[in-house]
Amino acid sequence: MRIGASFARLAAGLMSRPDLVLREQAAFWQRYAELCRLTAERLLFNTSAAPVIEPDPGDRRFADARWTQNAGFDFIKQSYLLAAQSVTALAAQAAESTADPHERRKAAFYLRLALDALAPANYLGTNPQALQATLDSGGENLRRGLAQLLDDLQRGQGHARPKTADLSAFRVGENLATTPGKVVFQNELMQLIQYAPSTPTVHRRPLLIVPPWINKYYILDLRPENSVIRWAVGEGHTVFVISWVNPGSALAHKSFDDYLREGPLAALDAVAAATGVADANAIGYCIGGTLLACTLAVLAARNEARVRSATFLTTLLDFADPGEIAVFIDEQQIGAMESEMQRYGYFDGRSMATAFNLLRDNELIWHYGINNYLLGREPPAFDLLYWGMDSTHMPAAMHEFYLRNMYQHNRLREPGALRLAGVPVDLGRIKTPAYFLATSEDHIAPWRSAYAGAHLLSGPVRFVLTGSGHNAGVINLPDARRTYGYWNGERLAPSADDWLAQAQHHDGSWWSDWSRWLRAFAGKAVAARQPDSTRAIEDAPGSYVKVRCD
Repeated sequence: MRIGASFARLAAGLMSRPDLVLREQAAFWQRYAELCRLTAERLLFNTSAAPVIEPDPGDRRFADARWTQNAGFDFIKQSYLLAAQSVTALAAQAAESTADPHERRKAAFYLRLALDALAPANYLGTNPQALQATLDSGGENLRRGLAQLLDDLQRGQGHARPKTADLSAFRVGENLATTPGKVVFQNELMQLIQYAPSTPTVHRRPLLIVPPWINKYYILDLRPENSVIRWAVGEGHTVFVISWVNPGSALAHKSFDDYLREGPLAALDAVAAATGVADANAIGYCIGGTLLACTLAVLAARNEARVRSATFLTTLLDFADPGEIAVFIDEQQIGAMESEMQRYGYFDGRSMATAFNLLRDNELIWHYGINNYLLGREPPAFDLLYWGMDSTHMPAAMHEFYLRNMYQHNRLREPGALRLAGVPVDLGRIKTPAYFLATSEDHIAPWRSAYAGAHLLSGPVRFVLTGSGHNAGVINLPDARRTYGYWNGERLAPSADDWLAQAQHHDGSWWSDWSRWLRAFAGKAVAARQPDSTRAIEDAPGSYVKVRCD
């Protein structure tokens, strides 16, 4: 990240408009004087008054009642909020003089990170909850917090990455990723797992899942009660999933083409060999969905019909607006990443995880810094957050191609702009029936951008929007205690907002809608298929998934 350059541009914009600075300063001091007056009256006369400024309803930093009940902490809170609001407004006005919208977006993002870091909740002396915990425990919370900080520094090789989940609470293959199955195929880049049936009959056509390669596949097979894979097996599907390797420097040369050939294309061959069925239904999740679309485009160019239906979960095909992650995508920053990758042979998965955490820094960084270091508490035993800490590296050649051709230049949407597996690809040639699932609060694959990608295919498309975020909205099974509801529409409208205006909202999980949609492509019932134990390499979840970055 080149924060200094962005702030320098902001400063130059401010110096060119002193009138903006004076006007915003006058507005700030007027409100600050009102806050001082109300606080003095509250202290002297025990009065109460409406606050000058309040945090956003979803801001958990000031949820503790003492931030409001105690006049001193209420003053600290409101002073910070006033200052942050004023600086943000001033920077937004200054940034208007910058013609490049990317630079404006970067400046706003970095400024938000700086202001979040300065929040009084992050410091012992200005956090009432932490001070009370220190008094109550005689400082034991700080001793525990220091121990956790030192442990995180050691685990992060000098970088303090607060744990978001209790690392001792889970073991892959023991209480995570426990759906029975066998590894039936493997190569340098992936293992293919076939799951044992749980029904006497299954649909004739198998189901292949292509997960993202920046994390482990078991987000789809967490615990039995929230395992998407276990649920799909129970719905009568013969389920296969790709488990990507966690690559080291020896695989630095592996390209995006290699991921396509040795990933979905090789998996389709192995699925056909295992089941005797020439085609399959397929699911692609996040960038696994991007890879699935590339696979379909290659098959279309070859006139091969090997995928009967395709489901895209929180997937971008059009990268014109990839959301806040765009702040990391420019020539300078990609060049810095490439230099790092040339040094090690891969892009460190922990760096990628940190970048994603910065998009939601208050929730995924500062919240756990306060919890772990100031309050001295252990993070919760939360399976989804444990999975989020279990990232994977990315080979240098593949990641360079992906960043430049997808995020930086958005070439996938242009017919013939990319050659993959020896053929020019055109998403417009894909006629495979497709189901697109987006989530309304997605900060990685914004739902309107996912909607734009759905327009690039020429076959029948069903687009569905569900609540929550990139992961929680997907892992939302019908029998879950809480479901977020979903919207669907019978046709694709020209714009995402037009589609939403005519879409119908339904209670429950989108999985029920998807299951009904998939039934048309699943085929007749046949006898359940067991993985061939005589040819199996090892039991699920396999060995690739157990290799960690730390």
